[in-house]
Amino acid sequence: MKLTVNKEQIIEGLQKAAAIIPAKAGAAYLRSIWLKAEEGSLAVMSTDANIEFTGRYPAEVSQPGLIGVQGRAFVDLVRQLPTGVLNLTLDEASGNLLLEQGRRVYKLPVSGSEWFQNFSEFPVENAVTWSGDFLQDVLDKVAFCISDDDAMDAIACLCMKPGENGHIDVCGLNGHQFALVSFTHDDLAARLPAEGMLIQKKYLQDIKKWLGADEIELNITDKRLYLRSLDGAETLSLPRAAYEYPDYNIFMGKLADEGVNSMTLDRKEGMDALGRILIFNTESDRCTYMDLSENEARLSAQGQDVGSASESLEVAYRGDIARIAFPTRNLLDVLGHFVSAKIDMLLTGTEGPCGIRGPEDPDYTVIIMPMKVSETTYYSEEDV
Repeated sequence: MKLTVNKEQIIEGLQKAAAIIPAKAGAAYLRSIWLKAEEGSLAVMSTDANIEFTGRYPAEVSQPGLIGVQGRAFVDLVRQLPTGVLNLTLDEASGNLLLEQGRRVYKLPVSGSEWFQNFSEFPVENAVTWSGDFLQDVLDKVAFCISDDDAMDAIACLCMKPGENGHIDVCGLNGHQFALVSFTHDDLAARLPAEGMLIQKKYLQDIKKWLGADEIELNITDKRLYLRSLDGAETLSLPRAAYEYPDYNIFMGKLADEGVNSMTLDRKEGMDALGRILIFNTESDRCTYMDLSENEARLSAQGQDVGSASESLEVAYRGDIARIAFPTRNLLDVLGHFVSAKIDMLLTGTEGPCGIRGPEDPDYTVIIMPMKVSETTYYSEEDV
């Protein structure tokens, strides 16, 4: 293998490849970044045995070949080299890769091509085009509500489910919070299976790191989700989860019931107040209590060692719930994912789901469960 390539054309791809390599991998195959020199291009490939990344970049190839290099070490070296041309040559005698730049020469151990396992190819037929920054925004709005515990099966996954007329729901659930974004994309809705597609949360960060603002191509098979840059240079693929997702229409439907209590408040003022209330929360009492009247929500908290806090928020409230409690940090986090100046809280009961929406956040709903307020001042989080 022998080629020349510009550092600035491959460094971003190398860093994306390195991000996928598991921190502790026994097999050399998983620790490696695979370099495949073909006519006019250098392919950079890495996997953690689940996610697969492939990037193809322009290179002057005088001798094709395929080798594996120690991923993180190779990327660190290239990253610290000055901008300019890199010469890569496989020394047949020693079996090392020679990396040269000017008077700099480095010898790197390699894994032979016999260790390489073929990556799955992007399925071109029926691929759909989608906005990368829109997908990024959808993931940001939903991922924080997905359970971090892989043992929770379906609720450790993002769910993307088609509806009628090109309508798509993307949602996440962790037992006490739920987020739902809806949008329309006819081609994507036609590609999605009727039962929806599940992707485990642990893969979403890799998708977000890879995504840019540009449009991407997307395709789905029975086993995997494929994402590819529009120019075909980079491909990311990851496994689909095979769980059955809960029917979220059950608790979404409660928000539309008659008799739902509604409260409108200034989002920034609410977040500022919750931030101060949070100081007075303790491990045993992590709530903000809200005493509600037509024009005021009185927020309070007290901790045995930290004192107490009480604040008043101007609200527009219509309902008969006099007192309700929410986990302060969770509610603060939820409000931080909205952009609307005013938000609406739909209260179904002191222990029922509370829906949060905003006029400048169309087709976006987050549900948070109140904390149970009991006579003994013991609070337990209820499941959705």
